[in-house]
Amino acid sequence: MLKLYDFYRSSACFRVRIALALKKLPYETTTIHLVNQEQRSPGYLNLNPQGLVPTLEAGDHHLTQSMAIIEYLEEMHPTPALLPKHPYERALARAFAFTITTDIHPLVTSRAVNHLKKDFHFDDNQALEWMNHWIHLGLAALEKQIRMQALSGDFCYGNQPTLADLCLIPQLYHARRFACDLSDYPQLTRIEANCQKHPAFMHAWPLESVT
Repeated sequence: MLKLYDFYRSSACFRVRIALALKKLPYETTTIHLVNQEQRSPGYLNLNPQGLVPTLEAGDHHLTQSMAIIEYLEEMHPTPALLPKHPYERALARAFAFTITTDIHPLVTSRAVNHLKKDFHFDDNQALEWMNHWIHLGLAALEKQIRMQALSGDFCYGNQPTLADLCLIPQLYHARRFACDLSDYPQLTRIEANCQKHPAFMHAWPLESVT
């Protein structure tokens, strides 16, 4: 049985939960409450020295970093595939995903924003402006990319969810949390609406009742 060390609001955890649900893999969940700093406990740091979520326990192995975990799941359980069949489209889907995971997400994490507040004396409005700036910059590029490539169907690349969708939906979820106006991204929000109807995405959706 797989075990996921998870926090419901984490984008990275959200990605992994979607992948697990798409592949219909059963797993147990252990909550690591980021607001309560449970990720800094000695026990958890023995599993994940970065003190980040998610961590996936697979037998005697502990895997960290959401994209590496998703790649592991894809290799171990290749059906349904999380990447398109054609190598070019696979590269496009990866590039789309990496725009989110390497260019947007690291700049708007709670630990990045907390650093700005603590060491650079950002107030809440300045922190929100910072997050909105980087989110909009990335989403504008992705909206243009979807239009230019003209490969989307119900999802980013065709009519089946791919790695791109796994990364897009958690980012849009957080954009809404930070009061981003998403009206300039009709293609992205169209895909988001389709994902919200998909059972795997619904199963993985953050439980708002968790504090």
